[in-house]
Amino acid sequence: MSIVLDGSPASEGIVAGPVFVLDWGLPTVAHESIADDAIEDEIVRFDEARQWATERLQEIKEQTEGRLGAVEARIFDPQLLMLQDLEVVDGTARYIRENRLSAARAFELRMLELRSMWSRTSHPMVLDRLNDLEDLMIRVLRRLLGMNDPSDLDPLQEAAIVVAQNLTPSLIVQLDPDNVLGIATDHGTRTAHWAMLARSMNIPAAVGLGGASKRASNGQQAILDGRIGRFVLQPEEDERNRFEARRKQHSDWEEEISAIAVLESVTQDGQYVELRGNLDLPGEAERLLARGAVGIGLYRTEFLVVGRNSMPNEEEQYEAYRYAAEAFQNGAVCIRTFDLGGDKFPMSLNMPPEENPFLGWRAIRVCLDQPDLFRTQLRALLRATAHGDVRFMIPLVNDVEEIREVRALLQEEAEGLRRDGIPFNEGYKLGVMIETPAAALDAAELARYSDFFSIGTNDLIQYTLAVDRTNTRLAKLYNPFHPAVVRQLHQVARVGRAAGIEVSVCGEMASHPLGAFLLIGLDITALSMAWPSLPEIKRLVRDVRMEDARSAARKALAAPTAHDVTRCLVEGIGDSVDLSVFSGRWSLSLPA
Repeated sequence: MSIVLDGSPASEGIVAGPVFVLDWGLPTVAHESIADDAIEDEIVRFDEARQWATERLQEIKEQTEGRLGAVEARIFDPQLLMLQDLEVVDGTARYIRENRLSAARAFELRMLELRSMWSRTSHPMVLDRLNDLEDLMIRVLRRLLGMNDPSDLDPLQEAAIVVAQNLTPSLIVQLDPDNVLGIATDHGTRTAHWAMLARSMNIPAAVGLGGASKRASNGQQAILDGRIGRFVLQPEEDERNRFEARRKQHSDWEEEISAIAVLESVTQDGQYVELRGNLDLPGEAERLLARGAVGIGLYRTEFLVVGRNSMPNEEEQYEAYRYAAEAFQNGAVCIRTFDLGGDKFPMSLNMPPEENPFLGWRAIRVCLDQPDLFRTQLRALLRATAHGDVRFMIPLVNDVEEIREVRALLQEEAEGLRRDGIPFNEGYKLGVMIETPAAALDAAELARYSDFFSIGTNDLIQYTLAVDRTNTRLAKLYNPFHPAVVRQLHQVARVGRAAGIEVSVCGEMASHPLGAFLLIGLDITALSMAWPSLPEIKRLVRDVRMEDARSAARKALAAPTAHDVTRCLVEGIGDSVDLSVFSGRWSLSLPA
């Protein structure tokens, strides 16, 4: 009987093949006491192991930079900094001296203390830091215990799906994409450093699968779907048949992509729909262009910050923003200001532990409370406007006063650039992200101070429905077609048209076939999505009529339940689009 495990998607792709269970965990360290005359020798052994780990990580970092780029390589900085951290170094030496412990036992105890301290918050980014800490523990402890290098992957001799409790960045970059079909882990998040590297390396991955590593065994056949976060062990014949059908469909589709990418995104009755891409890392710009994106609808700037002990300076930010502007010379590049807090925060900020971090000190609230940090970003953004249609958008806006404060800061930084003789576009555009019911209900007032709206449907849905979109137990309740969500989208679109400003959508709903059809019917004709979805949504746009989309949207607005909304949309598409084309990637309800 097959075993189906559902977790979270982390990296695109669907693969099948044998399992390779990777034993990547902490070694057992005996409680060992030492003699007084051995204390200094143990401290020297610890320093040698620490130096070896530093050199090894630096080597891996350089390899990563050559293979994937400087931004991706920077994720090793936190580990390198930990190896120099006085809390780690002096704390371990103190345990050796004061408690006469072996270097391995002293280091383990000190790191376990740090892990316990950091574990008091459930911030996903803290979990990522714990992931880095565990990587160091494995590496240094194995060196101290005379064990082999934990990065030795010689047993992985054939192409397989790697299954593990969790992975680390230093391990993932040493995987050969030709030998690793996919990755399935018990723990981890989509924002984990290793998951970001897996996406850069085009290795499909699913995380948060629970007991995958305990239930899988070497050589066992499995199917991994990195788009929906599903892992199937010992698939039965009907599941294998579905996989083969989806793989063939995917293969056929890949052959069409280059042809579709150059086609215009226009409905059957002549309505142009602008398709932009969401950007997580700079290297994804090439993929967006190859898939036909005409701009960037959501440039997430947190990659510049997360995993670092210091904030990026103005020049580093300017170069990152300029790169995107020059990549999309003829399109809009909408850059979101730092959305820190919630599940993203830099080590350099003393973020307070919060019971509800997604409802706490995050996004524009952090930036306005940290004006020095924010001014640096605003100045870099202004400079980037000299290289293209660069627009700025503020996340999690609830009140017009927040827009006023941002505009005041922008004006001050613009005046500074004028004094310094640094070019920028005086006609820059500032928009807000509509992500809360408060913003949707107050859209008419927000529009008076905004140059455009960008609807972040991921947050708007979860805040409207009071459903955590990362909670798998509540996945069935996270429904983008709930009437309350549909009516808010309609409200914002109507306000935008009346104010004469663009309304776009950059959340996952834009990459859902029924979601895109609904949004078009609500006269939202600028959609942004992750690069894999662009060709599919373009094909949908080209196959439907605007008149049909508007008619379906009108019926959906009057529907009493999410089921009825969905039915209105399916009937509205009718025979124009074969929804089975999307069956390998989407169900009729949006995955969390």
